[in-house]
Amino acid sequence: MNPLKRVAAIHDISGVGKCSLTVALPIISAAGVECSVMPTAVLSTHTGGFNNFTFRDLTDDMYPIAKHWQSEGIHFDAFYSGYLGSLGQIDIVRDIFEMFRTPDTLVVVDPAMADNGSLYSLFTFDHVKGMAKLCAHADIIVPNRTEAAFMLDREYRDGPMTKEETLKLLKALAELGSKKVVLTGVAFGKDDLGAACYDSRTGMAEYLSSERVPGQYHGSGDVFASLLVGALLRGKPLPEAAKIAVDFSQAAILLSARDKTEPRMGVRYESILAEYGMLFH
Repeated sequence: MNPLKRVAAIHDISGVGKCSLTVALPIISAAGVECSVMPTAVLSTHTGGFNNFTFRDLTDDMYPIAKHWQSEGIHFDAFYSGYLGSLGQIDIVRDIFEMFRTPDTLVVVDPAMADNGSLYSLFTFDHVKGMAKLCAHADIIVPNRTEAAFMLDREYRDGPMTKEETLKLLKALAELGSKKVVLTGVAFGKDDLGAACYDSRTGMAEYLSSERVPGQYHGSGDVFASLLVGALLRGKPLPEAAKIAVDFSQAAILLSARDKTEPRMGVRYESILAEYGMLFH
């Protein structure tokens, strides 16, 4: 039996409101990939839709954790970073990539910091600049449209896009330095929603959509990115992995809508884990 691939997920952990590590760990594990974790912060809830949440910064623990891993000779096939709670953490994550990187290491950066035209609370535009620089050290970046606009210093625009507009945006994002881009929140009409992926080496773009489910569901971006990372580590090429992530994210959101799950509580990803895992077994 072949050993499991191992990915280090560098995210915060929120006690309530399914996102970040509480999403990444089960989803990536369901794909048959070992998911190690480096918590960047501990929160009582995520920051969207909740008030007076607690926040404990773990910046001071990140280098010691990485150095211990390094001293033990632990190998990672991939790194997957998401919500980083401070500017200092961005530089630390960049250094961690370089500490462990080999020619075969996959580095995926989800610049999780904004949505629906606004930055998350606790962040400033200095964080945007830092995230854009971190993206230069990634093989694949997974921004949503708000994050893309902010990192490119463009005005955020909601609503449907054309494929030509989307391709220009993908190419501009690749110029930040990553080889490949997956842009989420892409829609070409009022009834569809999905993602677009781009490989700067081939110049090829793929557009992947599903039926839009009305409403906003917190944590859906983390669900998408985690589904994507799991599929990539199981050998799926980027367009196929992105299609899997689109379809299974949509299925989880649809279940949440049908059950009238409170949007701030996240999506019902638990109900799609078994079927997702069967893709790789």
